[in-house]
Amino acid sequence: MFSHIMLGAKDMEASREFYDAVMGTLGRGPGVMGAKGRCFYFSDFGILVLKPSDMSVDVNTSDSITGFVAETNKQVDAWYEAGLLFDKDLVLGPPQLRDAEAGKFYLSYLLDPTGNKLCAMHYLD
Repeated sequence: MFSHIMLGAKDMEASREFYDAVMGTLGRGPGVMGAKGRCFYFSDFGILVLKPSDMSVDVNTSDSITGFVAETNKQVDAWYEAGLLFDKDLVLGPPQLRDAEAGKFYLSYLLDPTGNKLCAMHYLD
């Protein structure tokens, strides 16, 4: 459905280190730097792009979530652990099982260094 997702980053180096760690747990990365200072994470079905941003516009990201496919519950656990190792203040809670109208899944939420809300999710159905 989506070709790419672009997220603003206040500190590109910190963001790249964070995303290299957490995306590495999902078998993606490290990020590839582009000519315009953007960092790209490629998959077979889409691209995550980090874009330098001064964040001069105050944006509330609490309702926006960027989700990433995890192939196993162990990958979700590793995602969570990578977030803890990077900065425990960026972790929004331990991995958990959810049974919702969209199905059953195992997931974990993190914030990136800019405050973007992220989710690693393994679909169980």
